[in-house]
Amino acid sequence: MKLVILERDGVINNDMDDAVTSPAEWQPIPGSLAALARLHRAGWRVVVATNQSGIARKRLDLDTLALIHDKMHRAVAEAGGLIDAVFFCPHAADEDCECRKPKPGLYLDIAHRLRIGLKGVPVIGHSLNDLQAARAVGALPILVKTGKGSETLAHPDLGSDVSVFRDLTSAVDALLAPNAG
Repeated sequence: MKLVILERDGVINNDMDDAVTSPAEWQPIPGSLAALARLHRAGWRVVVATNQSGIARKRLDLDTLALIHDKMHRAVAEAGGLIDAVFFCPHAADEDCECRKPKPGLYLDIAHRLRIGLKGVPVIGHSLNDLQAARAVGALPILVKTGKGSETLAHPDLGSDVSVFRDLTSAVDALLAPNAG
């Protein structure tokens, strides 16, 4: 099985300073829906793994998050793609849970539920937390410059193992290239 794990905010949709708190605020980054459709047509399973501390901070509730994800699923489907699953951490940073990136709990849950190892699985994110969680499970860290990606690119802990792309479209171009994985 070809699997790719994506952060939601800043990779698929526009990132907000505080949190995406309503379906109206969820707006796809140009080209991201078409990129997801291309992955689907090429036989990739697409999973989203996202920190959603807005729940713990009472900025949104689980019902609203479900509506946001429903909008995302519908938009991706209308473009011809499919998101196979969405995993999220509802905790605030100060709760020290195991599922909040940069800890690997979300990714370990994905591996367990899909019965797959994550060594070499591409993980596309826009923050250092995404990349650190990917490294912790042996996945392939990929940074896009959308969202907080340009800021992350300048971080001293970025590491030399990170592939960097302009956006999800160019990252998918690389994944689908004839000589890729």
